[in-house]
Amino acid sequence: MVPSPQAAPAFVRLAAHPLRWRLLTELAGSDYRVRELVSLVGEPQNLVSYHLRLLRDSGLVTAQRSSFDARDSYYHLDLERCAHALAATGAALHPALRLGPGPASPSGPAPVHPASPSGPGPASLFASGPASPSGAGSARRTAVLFACTGNSARSPIAEALLRHRAGGRVEVTSAGSDPRQRLHPDAVRVLRERYGIDLAGQRPRHLDTMAGRRFDYVISLCDRVREVCPDFGDHSRRVHWSIPDPAAPGGAGPPAFARTAAEIDTRIHYLLPQLTPQEDQP
Repeated sequence: MVPSPQAAPAFVRLAAHPLRWRLLTELAGSDYRVRELVSLVGEPQNLVSYHLRLLRDSGLVTAQRSSFDARDSYYHLDLERCAHALAATGAALHPALRLGPGPASPSGPAPVHPASPSGPGPASLFASGPASPSGAGSARRTAVLFACTGNSARSPIAEALLRHRAGGRVEVTSAGSDPRQRLHPDAVRVLRERYGIDLAGQRPRHLDTMAGRRFDYVISLCDRVREVCPDFGDHSRRVHWSIPDPAAPGGAGPPAFARTAAEIDTRIHYLLPQLTPQEDQP
């Protein structure tokens, strides 16, 4: 008796569709609104929305209401979930292709993923693009600017975590369109207690102070600053991470800052292979 063929894993069935693959590819680089995705993929909005709904139902894509205009939503690709879906797909094909453990708890700090001595870890599956705008072997480090409105929580957390994870291989700073007087104490606390990073002496900076500087990546972390962020030239790649403000009125206090830091750390983990030459990866 011939055994019935095993169905392809859900990730394969989803990603194999050309439009869904294009949407996954675009969202792997930045968070986008529906109308932006429509422009990027060149397909009607109803079709794009339909396939985005399928990706959301699978858990690979999430939607976050814009803090700038609540009528809009930003779509975000969960690269951590994608990495584990790919690992499960490999294991379904052959046990030797099993890449790693199951997904980490979404409520805890994002793990640091060392390279596996026996093969590539999940992060390497998303590192197929250019390692650095400067090119491998260039003496100039990739320069990254993180921006949010107040430069008191999200962008300094991102700056500190990227500097910590990159180990000097990336030049990184942060600034805000309307900087506060000081860093939020809960941002300082979560970095010190969970990551061993001390930001006690840092002060918020204005985006105007970055004028004339060259950045390879300009990454906005709030929807408001995305609308007003200055242009740093054609050589700068603009990326948006739509992350809610943990200091917003009515927020959840220190737990919100811990969740924000964990989300930013996960995004930085998947950003790093794009910023540094592969031979420099730990």
